[in-house]
Amino acid sequence: MTNNKQTLVISAVGIFVCYFYFAILQEKITRGRYGDELQDDGSRGERFTYMLALVGVQCVCNWVFAKALLTITPQPEDGTPKAYYASSALTYLLAMISSNMALRWVAYPMQVVAKAAKPIPVMLLGVLVGRKSYPMQKYLFVLLIVVGVILFMFKDSKASAGAVLEHETIGQLLLIMSLSMDGLTGAIQERMRAHSAPSAQHMMLAMNGWSAMIVSVGLLVTGEGKAFVLFALRHPELFTHLTLLALTGALGQLFIFMMVSSFGALACSVVTTTRKFFTVLFSVLFFGNALSGRQWVGAVLVFCGLFADMFFGRKPAPAKEKLQKQKDKSEGELLEAKR
Repeated sequence: MTNNKQTLVISAVGIFVCYFYFAILQEKITRGRYGDELQDDGSRGERFTYMLALVGVQCVCNWVFAKALLTITPQPEDGTPKAYYASSALTYLLAMISSNMALRWVAYPMQVVAKAAKPIPVMLLGVLVGRKSYPMQKYLFVLLIVVGVILFMFKDSKASAGAVLEHETIGQLLLIMSLSMDGLTGAIQERMRAHSAPSAQHMMLAMNGWSAMIVSVGLLVTGEGKAFVLFALRHPELFTHLTLLALTGALGQLFIFMMVSSFGALACSVVTTTRKFFTVLFSVLFFGNALSGRQWVGAVLVFCGLFADMFFGRKPAPAKEKLQKQKDKSEGELLEAKR
């Protein structure tokens, strides 16, 4: 096997393994229970509800990873205004928090499929705010994603499940908010790229640094920081879960960086999108998150739309513009690693 093929296989397997385990840990932390104490509702074990703290841990780990990358591969000085980074960090943070909070009310497959629909708000905001135009086939592929998401998230009218469906609606609203924040983050990042074209490493470092500072203020003001520490002291196994979450996330980003650097953003997009589909399948098989036939059709439509958009949804561009778009997409892959 040639060196290129070895690198491709190692990167792809690394992305799959790291983010499979990352997904398992995330679902275990947000949907599992810690301890065996009897709760007021009659259930046993405490639920982890400290989403600000969880996102804060992820942001700090992302910052450390970006700092390490900049140390290993120094980049030109970044001249992006701090206001861009601060506003982008706020929307990025809100997207992560609402997405993690949604897992309290929706199954992990729904979160993955909904978040895979990010091209929808990005395109809408690109047209309405950025005055951008897209080829007709891209509209068709995004329409396919929209239909798939509607099929997946549409609730069956079962009277017996009224309470469950009511709670699920909260999770779905949080996912819609997360997608909206993703769209705003993308729009701000477009402005940043147009202004000073920062590298992916600088963007990761600054955005996660600002996000960590915002989360720190939130943890102090709301008192969640103290409650999180007390919860972790009561249930020390949480430290293991958070450490493994940080480790798998960092290694996953390293493999994404290897793939983008060696094979470009398209190959990385194919691998990460395929990984998301198999994450849904894994969650169904091993966590009992059963899907109806309609939801399977919806999931397949979403991922078909994503793959079609990857390969056929972009109009031809001049060589210089094409290189810049590849650079922007590569940066996007790195910034998307944990969202």
